[in-house]
Amino acid sequence: MHEPRKFMRLPQVIAATGCSRTSIYDAVKAGTFPPPIPIGARAVAWDAESIAKWQQACMSRVALYATDNR
Repeated sequence: MHEPRKFMRLPQVIAATGCSRTSIYDAVKAGTFPPPIPIGARAVAWDAESIAKWQQACMSRVALYATDNR
């Protein structure tokens, strides 16, 4: 049986990423951050797995940068 997907609201995304609200929405617009998912008439959330993958990609870039600059 599949685990239900977990959703994160904006305050949780801000806390998890350290990014501001404006930075998050700018990155969504630029296509560099996972887009929010509508969960109601006036509510959105982010897929927690997508946020985790974005964080891993950031860490990979940091590791690659550190390796390249030795």
